[in-house]
Parts: sequence; C-alpha cells; structure tokens
Amino acid sequence: MSNVVLLVSTGKIEDMKKHYSAHLSDKIPPGGIFAAKPSNCTITAYKSGKVLFQGPASEAEAGKWASGAQAKDTDKKTTKKSSVKTHNYSPPANIGTLSIVGSDEVGTGDYFGPITVVAVYTQKEHIPLLKELGVKDSKNLNDVQIAQIASQIKHIVPFSLLTCDNPKYNRLQAKGMSQGKMKALLHNQAIKHVLGKIAHENPEGVLIDQFAQPEVFFNYLKDQELFQAKPVYLSTKAEGLHVAVAAASILARYAFVKHFEKLSENAGFTIPKGAGPAVDQAAARLIHEQGFHALNEYTKLHFANTEKAKAIYKKKSARF
Repeated sequence: MSNVVLLVSTGKIEDMKKHYSAHLSDKIPPGGIFAAKPSNCTITAYKSGKVLFQGPASEAEAGKWASGAQAKDTDKKTTKKSSVKTHNYSPPANIGTLSIVGSDEVGTGDYFGPITVVAVYTQKEHIPLLKELGVKDSKNLNDVQIAQIASQIKHIVPFSLLTCDNPKYNRLQAKGMSQGKMKALLHNQAIKHVLGKIAHENPEGVLIDQFAQPEVFFNYLKDQELFQAKPVYLSTKAEGLHVAVAAASILARYAFVKHFEKLSENAGFTIPKGAGPAVDQAAARLIHEQGFHALNEYTKLHFANTEKAKAIYKKKSARF
C-alpha cells in the first residue's frame, strides 16, 4: 500500500484539521496534532510538520494539500520523492487574465446544512470590476460582506447554483455514493448549465477548485455526460487564481448562509456551522425537541457528530 508524507506549515495543519473535522479520531499518536479517517484514507498530522496519508485514497487526499508542501513517497519498496506533482490540468501562469468558467463548493465539512456548488463565467473585461467590488475567497469574508458582494455580482456574471440538501445527501450516501462523487456531479452539472447560458460566448477555459486528483475527478464522471469545454484546469486554492472561482465561492457561501437561516428558523434556535462540540450540542437539542428522525432533514448523518449528539442526548435524558 502506497503512503504519502507531506511536510507542511502549522497553519496548513490547522486548515487540514478543520477540513477533516467530521472525520477526526479520538486516538492521536505521541507527537501528533490530529488523526482523521475520511473515506479510504487515514491521515495523521505531527508537531514536526509532517502529515502522513495512508490507504487507497492517500495520493488523492495528499494532492489536495500538496501545493507549497514538500512531499515524498513512503511506499514500503522505496523512499523516493512523492509522485504528488503538478499535473496535466494545472492552470497556466496567466490564468487570472483569461475569460474563464470557474466553479467552487461550500458546506462539505459542515455537519448541518447542504452542499452548495456554483459555477460562474467571468469575461476578462469584467475582472477589474469584480475585484473592485471586493470579490475574493469567501473564507476571508464575513456573512455581511458575502451578502453585499453576492447581491451585486449576481447581476454581472452568468452563474448556476446547485444545492444538495440533507435528505438527498443522506439518501445518496446511504446508497454508497461518496461525498467526492457528489461534488463532482454537482460541479459538472453547474458548469454545463453555465455553458448553456453562454452558448454564444467562447470561454478560454474551465477552472475547478480541486478537491480530488484529476484522474479521480474524471473517474467520478465516467458514466455522466461531461461538460463540453476545453481546456480544463484543476487547482487547489483556485479562488486565489481567478475571480471567476472567487465569485463562485461567494455565491455558494451566500446560498449556504441563507439555507442555514432557514434551518435555524425551522429548528427554533440558531444552528451552528462547522462540526465541533457546539454542533454536537445543537444536534442533541434537535433530537430532544424534534426526535431522532429530524437529523435526516438537517444534517449529514454519516458524520461522527451524529453518534456524539445521540450520546449527549441519552446522557441528559438519563438525568430525568
């Protein structure tokens, strides 16, 4: 079994821990910062800055974080440098100046709420305007800023918004579909919708915020009608490479926030984002007030938070 080790900064390790918050393990080895077990991969981060990826999906997961990291292959047969390299779908240096269809998603690491995916077409002539309006990675903006910018750019750029709500997410996941495949399907469909809206245009490429290695991404779509546009680029942190992806991240985040507001209204209390302890408490309260079945409407059931919430609920119920 081929393993991959990355040497990354403390800040990136914290980003990783947040990204894998739904899959964190309670068992952390000596010198470790966190351990996580997403699908087909075990990830262990150490205080030394090394992050070990083990399992069939090790290269795919490591590929998400390889940018700016030192990597080496730790296969049992060799200790040569890792095969995690710049791939054939890496964008060119001038990507930020081109007319591009960009796509991004939000909500994959949150226990509550849906996955939202947006594709946006940005003509090169609109790039200065979008930057002037404050378009940048949505993770660097608060909810008020997101709403303000989204309300302006939605009238400027052609876009497509798709939402996979919790009941559908849980139904697909129960049938064996991975979150990665769900995201690939949503990106593909959103890009197809945008290309349909701009049939008279000639985009200079498609840039997708990379969440899997290219071969994995396209394998997810092998049985689907793939969007028809070339060239296709995949890159991590793509929202920093082109405003089309940044605009997509803002519109996706805005839709996600609005959906959260609706969930909070239906629940009767504020639903927290993320996948931390506050989320466990909120889910336990939801169970108490609406029953176990309510989790299917509000959450991603396969997250570890489900069992934690049930344990909290049972513990509190035992007191009465």
